[in-house]
Amino acid sequence: MSRLAGNRALIVGAGSGIGRGVHDSFLAEGASVGSLEIDSRKCEALVEASAGPVICGDATSAADNDAAVAAMQDAYGGIDTLVSCVGLFDYYLGLEELPPDVLDDAFVEVMDVNVRSMLLAVRASIEPLRASKGSVILTGSTSSFVPGRGGVLYVASKFAVRGCVVSLAHELAPDIRVNGVAPGGTHSTDLRGLRSLGLGDRSLGSEPDRLESIRRRSPLDVALGPADHAECYVFLASDASRGMTGRFIHSDGGANLG
Repeated sequence: MSRLAGNRALIVGAGSGIGRGVHDSFLAEGASVGSLEIDSRKCEALVEASAGPVICGDATSAADNDAAVAAMQDAYGGIDTLVSCVGLFDYYLGLEELPPDVLDDAFVEVMDVNVRSMLLAVRASIEPLRASKGSVILTGSTSSFVPGRGGVLYVASKFAVRGCVVSLAHELAPDIRVNGVAPGGTHSTDLRGLRSLGLGDRSLGSEPDRLESIRRRSPLDVALGPADHAECYVFLASDASRGMTGRFIHSDGGANLG
C-alpha cells in the first residue's frame, strides 16, 4: 500500500537535487504533488513529470508562496504536507575570507534564501495545514549541528533552520507537526553559490571528484543522493511519524558523529 496515498504535498524548490528526489518519491508513494520552483527550465520538467500545479516563482516572495498555496487549494482542496528544499551554499568561506564590502549583502542573501523563504512558505500554508492536521518538513543540513561542512554564513543559516524547526514545532502544536531532514554531502545536486560572492553559476554537484569527496567524509563510506534522502521525507510525511515533531532525521552517512 502506498505510504502517502491521499497526501497533498507542496514542495518548494522541487526542480532539482533533493527537492526533485522528494517530488518523485512522493509521487511514487501516491501523493498528489504541487511545486514552487524558480528555474523556468526546471519548471517545464516538473510539468512533464506531474499532473499537479507547478508555480514558477521565487521562494523568497510572499506573493509567490501565496500563489503556490492557492494553486494547491484549487487543485486538491488543501495541503497535508509542506516541504522546503530551498538553499544556497557559500563554498566553505570563513569570515576572514569574506571581504567586508560584500559581507552585508552575502549575509542578507544567504539568510533570505536559506531561512526567510522557509518561514514564508510555512506562513502561507498555516491555514490549510491546520485544517488538515498536516505537517511541515524543512531541509537542514549536517551544518545545522556541526561546523566544517560549510562556511560561516552557510552554517549560521542552517543553525537558524534548526531553530525554526524547534520553534515552529512548539508554536504550531498540536495542529501541525514540524520536523526536519539534515542531509550530509549529496551527489547529483544543483546547489548553487551566493551571487553576492560571485558564486551564482557554480553548482556543488559539478565539483570534481564529488562522489569520492562525499565518501571520504562519511563514516559509512557512502555517497548519498536525492533518492536516498527522499526516503526520510516520505517517512516524516507519513502516518508512521505522527508522534514526532521538532525533530531532525540525519541522512548523512554518519557525518554528524564528528
